[in-house]
Amino acid sequence: MRAFLVRRLAFALVLVACASSAAFLLTRAAPGDLTTQLGAFPQPEEVAATRARFGLDRPVVEQWLAWGWRALRFDLGESFLYNRPVARVLAPAALNTAILAVVALFAATTAGLALGVVSGSRSGVAAALIRVVSAVCVSLPPLVTSLVFVFLAARTGWLPAGGMSSAGAGDLSWSAWLADVAWHVPLPALALALPIAATFERLQSQAMAQVVSEPFVQAARARGVPGAQLIWRHAWPVSLRPVCAVLGVAIGALLSGSFVVEYVTTWPGLGRLMYEALRARDIYLVAGCAAMGSAFLACGTLAGDLLLAAVDPRVRDEAGT
Repeated sequence: MRAFLVRRLAFALVLVACASSAAFLLTRAAPGDLTTQLGAFPQPEEVAATRARFGLDRPVVEQWLAWGWRALRFDLGESFLYNRPVARVLAPAALNTAILAVVALFAATTAGLALGVVSGSRSGVAAALIRVVSAVCVSLPPLVTSLVFVFLAARTGWLPAGGMSSAGAGDLSWSAWLADVAWHVPLPALALALPIAATFERLQSQAMAQVVSEPFVQAARARGVPGAQLIWRHAWPVSLRPVCAVLGVAIGALLSGSFVVEYVTTWPGLGRLMYEALRARDIYLVAGCAAMGSAFLACGTLAGDLLLAAVDPRVRDEAGT
């Protein structure tokens, strides 16, 4: 497993470097720069000073190499939009996105796997209804689900229509603030979780339908193993491989979907921060957001690979060769 982990960590480093560099170079190469945010009629001296402060007066390659050298020392530059180091701006946004992604992933995994086991091991109206609902949900992009949920929340008042906390939440006690945040999480988390849960259900259902017809399951049924034990103890662990194989992709979908969901629901995470940075042409903040997002994706892919290796010994054997 040591060689397996080394290869995955090397891939993660390459992914972060490529994603952040691509975001940096593309933002730098686009027409205009952050000096367009100085106002309608900025003074030439102010424009020149701003360009010199952020290195925009240097060639693109030279600026990129200087930024990359600083990034190796975890110095991602200074944000023009917030007038603070990028790392300090990224930290709270990354934490907020992580909270949203963890809740959405937990809900999607729990619901998707459970429903997939039911629809893959049984027949009847309930299984057919689960398949129909999952087919609808898997085709809905997070933008549509978030808009629908915001509309329902605004009309019914069952959940807050946006934001991470209520007005004046800073004056609440720690426990009251956590309860207020927990009240705001379900709406954006459900918008992210629905398509992922439907994907997990489809994969789990197909895998379970194949596994229950395997000879070892039929032999266990012939020995009189009870139905619930047969499904959850014998068939379900074997059917987990397809889900574990796409777990990293699912986490990537959560992060990419959060870009839209966070903006619609005004959730202060990486997606919303990236949008604001792109609008302001804040080149260092854009690169920092890309680096953090790709780091999350790499961690998700690594977690999926490790789970796949845990449920499938063949992956461990291939890693050792």
